[in-house]
Amino acid sequence: MYKLKTNRAAAKRFKFTKNGKIKRSAAFRRHILEKKSPKMKHQSRGMHVIHDTDYNRVEKLLPYGG
Repeated sequence: MYKLKTNRAAAKRFKFTKNGKIKRSAAFRRHILEKKSPKMKHQSRGMHVIHDTDYNRVEKLLPYGG
């Protein structure tokens, strides 16, 4: 069987954890940060695990990730 192609846009946005879950960075952190509350900015730091309902969609884009 032929090799599947990885979606390069998705590969730059998602990483796999050691246990095979998919991590993503938080949204709304790029610009216009003055009007956002410190709590919102603090909670959106770092990486977050994607929701279970999105897992199958993202996993198809990254066939060799985890």
